[in-house]
Amino acid sequence: MTSVTEVTPFALPPDQPVGPDPKRWLALAVIAVAQLMVILDSSIVNIALPSAQRALHITSADRQWMVTAYTLSFGSLLLLGGRIADYTGRKRIFIIGLLGFASASALGGLAVNAPMLFGARALQGAFAALLAPAALSLISVTFTEIRERSTAFGVYGAIAGGGAAIGLILGGLLTQYASWRWCLFVNVPIAIVTAVAAVPLVHESRATGNTSYDIPGTATVTGGLVSLVYGFTLAAQDGWTTSKTLTFLAIAAVLLVAFVIIEVKSENPLLPMRIILNRNRGGSYLSALMVGSGLLGMFLFLTYYFQGTLGYSALKAGFAFLPFSVGIILAAGMASKLLPKLGPRFMMVGGFAAAAIGLAWLSRITPDTSYLAHVLPAEILISLGMGTAFVPMSSTALFRVDPHDAGVASATLNTSQQIGGSLGTALLNTLAASATVTYLATRSHTPATVQAAQVHGYSVGFMVGAGFLLVGALSAFFLVNATKADLADHDGVSGEVIAA
Repeated sequence: MTSVTEVTPFALPPDQPVGPDPKRWLALAVIAVAQLMVILDSSIVNIALPSAQRALHITSADRQWMVTAYTLSFGSLLLLGGRIADYTGRKRIFIIGLLGFASASALGGLAVNAPMLFGARALQGAFAALLAPAALSLISVTFTEIRERSTAFGVYGAIAGGGAAIGLILGGLLTQYASWRWCLFVNVPIAIVTAVAAVPLVHESRATGNTSYDIPGTATVTGGLVSLVYGFTLAAQDGWTTSKTLTFLAIAAVLLVAFVIIEVKSENPLLPMRIILNRNRGGSYLSALMVGSGLLGMFLFLTYYFQGTLGYSALKAGFAFLPFSVGIILAAGMASKLLPKLGPRFMMVGGFAAAAIGLAWLSRITPDTSYLAHVLPAEILISLGMGTAFVPMSSTALFRVDPHDAGVASATLNTSQQIGGSLGTALLNTLAASATVTYLATRSHTPATVQAAQVHGYSVGFMVGAGFLLVGALSAFFLVNATKADLADHDGVSGEVIAA
């Protein structure tokens, strides 16, 4: 039987050991593997997409749904997933999310047609929306001492930043030497082993107090975010002024305004305004939105540049991102040690500014640019900047949040990144395509000119992405004011229900 006891700021449950959980670092390893799997899946299919398209006879107009079905489902359901984790039990939802993700991945790997594949990707996103906020909130309630929490968030930051690039490498390897289906099948054993390991290592925790669900808020925010992401996706394909694009954007605006009104008036809102109106957490969420907007566009354009312009194979293109992953991991590890000494604002502003400079550097590429002399230094600068910023960004996203709201607070961080990635990629892709058309309008259409036009489009995308990161730096500078002393005081968990 599982014993359940309420924890106050002054007492520990009788069945819990005094002091930190001795298994907390093993629990972090389990949580980290799960988070890595979710992050990997956001990028691993990009390399496999051409092979899947040929195998299942997917049209060029529909191929984007292999990515969009996942991001739409993931981003729009994260807030609900956070609340479910808070109320039902974070460990329980963590395990359910892992097993569901494995099942959806197996279904996608066995897909015999496009609808089956797209449906499986959407189902993956739904279970990821349960898994991701449960994972981050478990870190928050497991590590209650500032230095240990900084180290734990350092691991999380390294995974969040480097996972996408590692996914491109793994996707290239599996696609080139096995099958595109293994880009989905690979999740199955990882998820099952991680779920089994979580049973003895991860402690249960859940919110106390009012645990009713905000159904009107859930419906409006989910519908609004789906409509908004889909509207931007249509804009990337059909243009901003088509009636279909404008209709979905208008629906999104109405639903999201309705969501805010509902949340202000609701007794138990899905997204309490106190979470995002806190200036430190709000600054973190806005920065995360800008990171998603600028960084995923970088992966998109560099992938096309490596394979289309430089002629790299899928595997070589994946390995070209490896320095980015290494830089993220190294910088995040260093940032976790510096955070208690420097505080979050200085590190976030400096990290975002460095990454913005790196993206601006990438905007100078040409069809003849050397990878070693130009692309690699920019990659390293971006990765070091992002690794430095991710740790304080993740930490301030949960700064002084009531344990009752830990799941929804972490879900808001993930939602910001996912929605930023979906919207930013659509916007950057549209701007890049427009720049390519404009470039060709006054030039003859030779193969060399067409290639130069495509690279010009990528350059425009990189420059706009740099602008997004600068906005992230400004939001951190003006909104984040927590000091290292504040972080040192942010120890202990109260109001939790913890089960052995």
